[in-house]
Amino acid sequence: MSARKTVFLIADGMGDWPVDELGGKTPMEAADTPHMDVLAREGVVGLCRTIPEGMPPGSDIANMALLGCDPATHHTGRGPIEAAAQGLELEADDLVWRCNLVRVSSLEQDGVMLDYSAGHIDTPTATALVEMLQRELGGTDAVFHPGVQYRHLVVQPGRVKAAEAGLAIRPPHDILDQTLGPDLAAYQQCPELWRVVREAAVLLGNAERNASQANAVWLWGQGRPLHLPGFQERFGQAGAVISAVDLIKGLGRAMGMAVLDVPGATGYLDTNYAGKVAAALDFLEQGDFVFLHVEAPDECGHQGGLENKVRAIADFDAQVVGPIRDGLRGMDAAILVACDHFTPLIKRTHVSDPVPFLFWHLDATASGIPNFSETQAASTGLMLERGEALLPWALQRSAP
Repeated sequence: MSARKTVFLIADGMGDWPVDELGGKTPMEAADTPHMDVLAREGVVGLCRTIPEGMPPGSDIANMALLGCDPATHHTGRGPIEAAAQGLELEADDLVWRCNLVRVSSLEQDGVMLDYSAGHIDTPTATALVEMLQRELGGTDAVFHPGVQYRHLVVQPGRVKAAEAGLAIRPPHDILDQTLGPDLAAYQQCPELWRVVREAAVLLGNAERNASQANAVWLWGQGRPLHLPGFQERFGQAGAVISAVDLIKGLGRAMGMAVLDVPGATGYLDTNYAGKVAAALDFLEQGDFVFLHVEAPDECGHQGGLENKVRAIADFDAQVVGPIRDGLRGMDAAILVACDHFTPLIKRTHVSDPVPFLFWHLDATASGIPNFSETQAASTGLMLERGEALLPWALQRSAP
């Protein structure tokens, strides 16, 4: 590999707040992270605001910013990003929804969101269910497209009125154990959409056709097709993205980056870490930049699992950061590490706090801080107020 390679490692949702059970430490502070700690001591550490003021703290917005694109300018919705990942051919006025397979107590005003992932349903089971929904419900009102695990898409044709585009449906991971009333009232403003949601629940509730935990669909994150500036045209580098989730793949594909599929990448604790690292290092034999994304800390944060979140952060350090550091050893390469947003265990959803980042390069000025954590990042006084500024900032400092 030639010099001046850059790897951007993202631990989705890694940031958190102090936890009583950890003696007031955050999961980052409690996890064993020797590789990130060394890079933090030898590199530059600070905070970055990945969520623009007034925008919701979602992974779509945050990762778009981390890839150098201003969400306030380019973001149209979560669904369109994932449609880009699937390479769907869309008309300019189509409306694309993210479609979760979920588990609810009932699809009634006082029903409760029990699980945004239907028990982390496996992809083959989910695909069969979405294909069944397409056969039974798909048509002029909605077209179902299967994705990965619980994450799928519904496309409404361009004739759909503006009312659907403006519906305020909350992400299902934001309303765990909360009642569905406000969202169902929003669906009901659009009879065609409400029919699809209601009839999908009837079909999924048929035990003879569905043995999984999924008993409803949740349509959210809607928007018109996505357009982003090209990565190589903007930064002059050949780049790639690696992730288990369509969100990251869609951002990469929309920017003209290589999308590297890794068998066994699940988006959870059992993901194929070694395969992701190998794919990154292989790409860098010819390419210049890799954006490697790990979903597990975020999933554990949504579940409220303290032990698992600490484990996910330690695994990220041991199985991603460490091997990447070893693979680049002796080279004039740069490593950038961050989370996209906080997913505090106490809230089980995203918040807009500025995220910690570290930037390591052979010529970087050493911060000297003892470890990589939210508190230590804040202590350096380095603050980037715009998330889309972080990547250009790092690439400029790692340039020859």
